[in-house]
This record gives sequence, C-alpha cells and structure tokens, in this order.
Amino acid sequence: MTTTPAVPEPSDFVARLPIGEQLTLPADSMLSWETFPFTGDIHVKPLTPPVLPEPPRNGEDGPDGCHACERPLADAIWADEHWRVDPVHEEQQRLPAIVMLLPHGHHDLTDLPPERAAELGPLLQRVERAMLSLGGIARVHINRWGDGGAHLHLWLLARPEGMTQLRGSFLPLWEETLPAVPEEERRETQRRIATALAAEGGKAYVQ
Repeated sequence: MTTTPAVPEPSDFVARLPIGEQLTLPADSMLSWETFPFTGDIHVKPLTPPVLPEPPRNGEDGPDGCHACERPLADAIWADEHWRVDPVHEEQQRLPAIVMLLPHGHHDLTDLPPERAAELGPLLQRVERAMLSLGGIARVHINRWGDGGAHLHLWLLARPEGMTQLRGSFLPLWEETLPAVPEEERRETQRRIATALAAEGGKAYVQ
C-alpha cells in the first residue's frame, strides 16, 4: 500500500502572513525613494497561499536537463578550466554591460567545492575590473537570486556613470525600461570584457 507524502507545514513566519489580504505600504516605503523607477498609483498584490513543497528549479535533480550545463562553451564570452562568463539578454542588452559568472560544474553556492569557492571572490574582482575598464561605468552591481535555476549563477550589471537615478537595488528594473544597446556596440563591449579577462588567464570566446 502506497502512502501519500505528507505536505510540509508552513513555517511560523509564513503562517503569520496575511494571505489574501490587501497589503499597504508605509509612507517611508521604497515608493518615496528617488531611485524608484515608476510613478502613478501603485498597489501591493495580495499574498497568495504558499506552495509546499516548492516546485523544483531547473537543474534541481542534477546536470541532466540543466540549461546552464547544456549551453555550449562557444556561447561564452570568456572561460577557463572551471568558470565561464556568459552574455545576458543577448539580443536586448539595455545596460553598458551585463554578464553572468557561473561554474562549469553543476553546483549551487551551498555545495560549491572549497577550491571553487576560494576562486569566486578573486574572479568577481576580475570581472568587475574588466567591466570598469570599458569606461563610463560608475558601479558594477553583483546579484545572486537562484530561484529559477539550481546551477550557481551571479549577475554583474554595469551602472552608467552619471545616471544616479539608476543607482541601487532598482537597477534591474530600470534595465528593462532602457533602449537596447546597438548590436555592434554590444559585441564590442563583450570583446573588450573577454580580452581584459583573458589577459589574466583563460580564453576569450569573443574576437
């Protein structure tokens, strides 16, 4: 006789949430920030009931079917023996530069081998330096969400110098509203990033 697996109970935090109720924002919420990208009447969506267990992310069960593992190395901007840097939004780049750093091995942050973890900080520094070397970039924002895929991937987004309205955590939202970078400029940006990275090791895949 088969038994149905027990559905996990919501945590105490989730159990306290006002599911289905209309939420309000305090007066000093992010809507009052200078960097908030939207205007007009904005309302908070009601919270929907928790989904437990959560649906698996892409690659949750291993490298078979993992989009990151299946992507050809030729699609990378740069790679070495253990890491690669990929373009993001290949046809619709809307910032001076936006790339993704990820390991070849199928790991998330929690199970990243110690030797790869030791390489991560210096690699992030290298990619940031390569992006800053383009000129006209004030900051490089580094983000890791991981809700869509179980294969570790870190986003690096370049904020254009002088555009202080785009600073901070709303940069990914602003990125969706900006005009697309011309293809020739996008390809040249990727080539320069790849060349700068390859100068310290690895191979540039954009010539």
